[in-house]
This record gives sequence, C-alpha cells and structure tokens, in this order.
Amino acid sequence: MEDLPPPVPAATLVLMRAMPGGPPELLMMERPGHMAFAAGALVFPGGRVDAQDREAARRLGDGSEILAARIAAVRETIEETGIAPVPGVGAEQIEALRTGLFAGRDFADLLTQAGLSLDLAGLAPFARWCPNFRETRRFDATFFLAEAPDGAGEPSPQPGEVARTFWASAGDVLAELEAGRAHAIFPTRRNLERLARYGSFAEARADAERHEMRTITPWVEERDGRPWVCIPDDLGYPVTAELLDTARRR
Repeated sequence: MEDLPPPVPAATLVLMRAMPGGPPELLMMERPGHMAFAAGALVFPGGRVDAQDREAARRLGDGSEILAARIAAVRETIEETGIAPVPGVGAEQIEALRTGLFAGRDFADLLTQAGLSLDLAGLAPFARWCPNFRETRRFDATFFLAEAPDGAGEPSPQPGEVARTFWASAGDVLAELEAGRAHAIFPTRRNLERLARYGSFAEARADAERHEMRTITPWVEERDGRPWVCIPDDLGYPVTAELLDTARRR
C-alpha cells in the first residue's frame, strides 16, 4: 500500500430528526456526478478538516483534533445543506452564516458576530473510517451523531457542490440503494445499515457509547474462492462483509 496517497483528515455529521410514530430521519445529500470522489453517491454532509477548523478549535476550546473535527462537521453541514445543528439559530442567521462561509470568512468570527455558540458536546463520536482502496482521494473520516434542533426545516444544496439534499430514514435510503435508484460507497452503506437499527437519537448515541471507536480499514479476504470486503465484527455493524464485485458496483 506504499503507493496510496496519505489520508486527508475529514469529519462527517449524521444529523437525526425525530419523526412522530416512525424511525428518525437522517440528513442526506447526493454528490454531483463530476466530483473526483464518490461521484453521484448518496452521503452524509461532511468534508475535510482544514486549518480554519483547527484555529477555531484553539479559539473555542482545547485545540484538539477531535474538537476541530466536530467544528468541521458543523461547518460543512451548514455549507452543504443550509441546516445548522446549532441551538437557537434562526433562518436569517443560518443564511448569514452560509453566505459568510461561501465568501471564505472565518467560521469562529461568524459565530461570534451572530451571537451563537456551538453545542459541540452534543456531537457524539459514532465511527471512524479510513479505507485503503485506490481512490483519487483517501479520507480518514470521523462520523458524529447529532440530534437536529427543533424546527429544522428542509435543506437546500450548495450550488455546484451538492446535487440534492433531503431527509429520509435509514431504511428508506437503503431501499433506494437496493432498488438501484441510487448508489452509495461501502462505508456509507454499512453506516446506514447500522443506523437503521435505531428508533431514536438516544438509542443511536447509547449504542455508539457501547462500542469502541477504532479506525475501520476494510480488507479483502477469500471466502469459498471469492473475494469479500470485510470489516471488524465487534463494532456494532450488522453487516460486516460484502462480495467485492457488488461492493464495487454500488
């Protein structure tokens, strides 16, 4: 694996919205078909942890990498979907934050000017994935769980960066994938299968706390003469292996 590019630190947010009488909905988005990574795939909001996130972590807290990742997850969600996992924020404030971020302004400054603070403790670590397959880009991505604030409305895609945004239950997204009406990369599919087991954010958070958050790097092994993509079987995932040929097609 010496020829693989170094992984880029990244953060992803699984935002869960409670639904009366049914499973929680997740904030999802579809990447445009022209993107270098996961083109056209359904994903959760997220992206790389950049220098601005690390500076914000120093200004707003202890400067740790996990705090910078939490900040990046919130920032990317606002940019990509127009949904702010921030308590007490209104539609005009969200638009001002988003406009400022699009203009390249500092996220911590924007929060201060808007009189807002991040509930970063409300973002629960869920998983960490760092695949080692040959892709244009490799990400070492930390996934966080968060509960959508009351009144979270409909998302809107970031122009040029996101094809569409929507709320849907994990089960409904998996049904779309199985029907071939959408596709997702291996880590997203495995996380959706895990999330489909939860009836609430509280259940998801409790299950995440029960499992060690080790970095998941899938591997390929032969089973009955056929190659399978595998992950550890003790990290809370109901499906831990998939045939390599189907994993590549989906």
